[in-house]
Amino acid sequence: MTSALLALALGTFSIVAADARTGQLGVAVQSKFPTVGAIVPAARAGAGAVATQALGKVQWKKEALDLMASGVPVEEVLKRLVAADPRRDERQLGLVDSKGKAASWTGKRCPDFAGSIVGDGFAVQGNILVGRATIEAMARAYQAAVTSGKPLAERLLLALEAGQAAGGDRRGQESAALVVVRPGGGYLGGDDTWVDLRVDDSPAPITELRRLYTDVHQYYFGDTTELVQVDGALAKELQASLTQLGFYKGPASGAYDTATRLALEDWMGWENLEGRIKPGDVMDGLVLRHLRRQLAERGKK
Repeated sequence: MTSALLALALGTFSIVAADARTGQLGVAVQSKFPTVGAIVPAARAGAGAVATQALGKVQWKKEALDLMASGVPVEEVLKRLVAADPRRDERQLGLVDSKGKAASWTGKRCPDFAGSIVGDGFAVQGNILVGRATIEAMARAYQAAVTSGKPLAERLLLALEAGQAAGGDRRGQESAALVVVRPGGGYLGGDDTWVDLRVDDSPAPITELRRLYTDVHQYYFGDTTELVQVDGALAKELQASLTQLGFYKGPASGAYDTATRLALEDWMGWENLEGRIKPGDVMDGLVLRHLRRQLAERGKK
């Protein structure tokens, strides 16, 4: 590869992985290249996940997902795409299908160090790395996270962090992305995109990606881990609190009635917590803590 092309190449390390038990598929990637999340990763529930890098070919994302969705084995998908591409020697491609079968390609003209590791349910790949230690660390971290029962998004982040700790892209850091899909995982169940986070230009993109996932995505869109029964005492507290915040105008009766529910849902929408609305006489514990914290902060002013 010429020096001009080397400057343009996506010196990148990535992981594609599947959790066949939950139906989740995902990609995590970091590069000394801006907006890597717009180029490298793609995933589709029921089909697979893709990372196209080095001299990334974005057309491979749709082509690979369509082929995997139609039932073509992942090794055959990789062979077809690579064989048809005259610039295959300058590219890297990582694939995993919805059953957890994975494959990876590293062209012989990808800048050193370039290589990949394919394991059970995942593939890691990288180029312009400090050495093979980067992808080895990623594979170990991913496998350890599987053993300890971590969810897929967490496994991917841990692999990315391990790869960076082991040296990463030898040019440094700039952007990172995390994509996880699952059936009905999108906003209010509207599509399959559960996590779609990007850091486009940062001196510490993986650190920022971790913050966005943990402090933002999981707070507003994460799975409910605690359900609280709304009894008479809590209903009365909700009515009083929502009255102070201007969302409830009825009596503090202690009845969790339609007016109280609607007031709570209105306030949750105002706070971007509508994804945590629950049916019946229960509420998300995170929502209750958020409400109490808001009232406490209001009282300090």
